[in-house]
Amino acid sequence: MKIIIFGSTGSIGQSTLSLIRILKNTQKFEILALTGNDNIEQLCKDAIEFKVKRVVTANKNCIFQLKEKLSSYNVEIYAGEEAILDTARMGADWIISAIVGFAGVPPTIEAVKYCKIVAVANKESLVCAGKLLMDTANTYKSKLLPVDSEHNAIFQCVNSENPKTIKKVILTASGGPFRNFTLSEMSNVTVAQAMNHPTWSMGKRISIDSASMFNKALELIEAKYFFDLKSNQLEVVIHPESIIHSMVTFIDNSTLAQLCPNDMRNAIAHTLNYPERKKIPIKDLDLTSLKNLSFEEVDEKKFPSINLARIILKTKGSLGVVFNAAKEIALDRFISNDIKFLDMSNLVEKVLQLPEMSEYECTLLYSIDEIISLNNRVRQISQQIRI
Repeated sequence: MKIIIFGSTGSIGQSTLSLIRILKNTQKFEILALTGNDNIEQLCKDAIEFKVKRVVTANKNCIFQLKEKLSSYNVEIYAGEEAILDTARMGADWIISAIVGFAGVPPTIEAVKYCKIVAVANKESLVCAGKLLMDTANTYKSKLLPVDSEHNAIFQCVNSENPKTIKKVILTASGGPFRNFTLSEMSNVTVAQAMNHPTWSMGKRISIDSASMFNKALELIEAKYFFDLKSNQLEVVIHPESIIHSMVTFIDNSTLAQLCPNDMRNAIAHTLNYPERKKIPIKDLDLTSLKNLSFEEVDEKKFPSINLARIILKTKGSLGVVFNAAKEIALDRFISNDIKFLDMSNLVEKVLQLPEMSEYECTLLYSIDEIISLNNRVRQISQQIRI
């Protein structure tokens, strides 16, 4: 199997490589290319270990460092956004789109034109370009498979079911580090506190997104496009143990749930082996060791990002681009201590309420260039808004 990993130095990329290490004795893999950003040390280490053909850094300033470290190896070395798009055009049996943020949207769109299976961990691809991505995949007859644990769980629950029989989909959320905080206590939390996720080991940005539940807000929108669902079919519940990753209730009121340990390699393996299931030698789920499986309602006063996502879910246009761009800048500003934790949702709400954004409630953008242009425009606006 020929593989390309976009975002190989991030948590999903590293989990993918970890999975390949433990499966390589029973399955044949050829990693054609790895892409990363600033973590050149890890990118080079993995490129050497897996004898890849091509290595790409998104940061053009890092190309000299990359060339220096890989000078003794027979590997193609490139840098920049266009080089990442060119990497998608190499074609492969299986590509994982694991670049964090909007930067992952263009290569995901490009990948479905050249690759048989695209495993999507970049939720922004669905949030910002859901209709375009699904239509492009249909046109080129490529298979899109969800890697996010929640969406992979939904996929497994509905795979053999008639989509018309789905009553609702319930995404679970751990509640993050501030689940038991009061609204007042959340007002002055630090970046370090927001990064301290109780269940998952993730990068800085995704950890903070999870703490604010913006990550779950994005996942609601992602689910809408992945599974062609309406707003009233999507729910979120807090499930601190993170063992049930999602549930699907059908019109006969039967509910199916997918359970597995909180290890992303399970979802990655499902997409890597699809449509088969193969044994993976990682931790089993020991039901007897589970003391409790609990569920709580989301406190939307503490986590208003969920309400903001519902605004997007009810629209038919490209307001998801606006939502995500404002969210990414809000996150940047929180990390740089320009705004407080709770200000992130306030900033996103202010951007969504701008009169010039209302047209995107109904206006659907049909090209990646239009989507990139709107993303850039919203990012500039979001930088200037006072909180």
